[in-house]
Amino acid sequence: MLVYTVGTFDLLHVGHLALLEQCRTLGDKVVVGVASDSVVNSYKPNVPVIPLDQRLEMLEALGCVDEVRPYYELEYVSACAELDVDIFVIGEDWGNKVHNLNVEAYLKSKGKKIVQVFYNARTSSSAIKQGVVDQRSPQMHEEWHKGLHTEQRFSL
Repeated sequence: MLVYTVGTFDLLHVGHLALLEQCRTLGDKVVVGVASDSVVNSYKPNVPVIPLDQRLEMLEALGCVDEVRPYYELEYVSACAELDVDIFVIGEDWGNKVHNLNVEAYLKSKGKKIVQVFYNARTSSSAIKQGVVDQRSPQMHEEWHKGLHTEQRFSL
């Protein structure tokens, strides 16, 4: 059974790991579709913090993932057809956008399964990003909002 899931996977964290490990329990092969920056920017206000090539590399290093592939358009039918997906795993925030409804209709027409999983409440990429913002000094926060941050470089 081939299991396919999609996402941004920015700031890889334990919630992502829990999702991917759950995918592993559903089938023999786990394939992860990773949204390109342009795809993410089409439905979120900001592009990911981690570049696509690095997000792909981190996911490829996980033992619970067999294959990682980027996607450059906000549609899932073509990948599901190409991979001959048996189970498509979606998150709790799935929703009823056209691209979601299209893949649901396609999978249903092929007799495939859609499994919805609930996110790990321990963390999220958004929570991590907010924590970083909250830790910045008041001066840095003010400079950030004035646009002075563009000339600064930070090392971790």
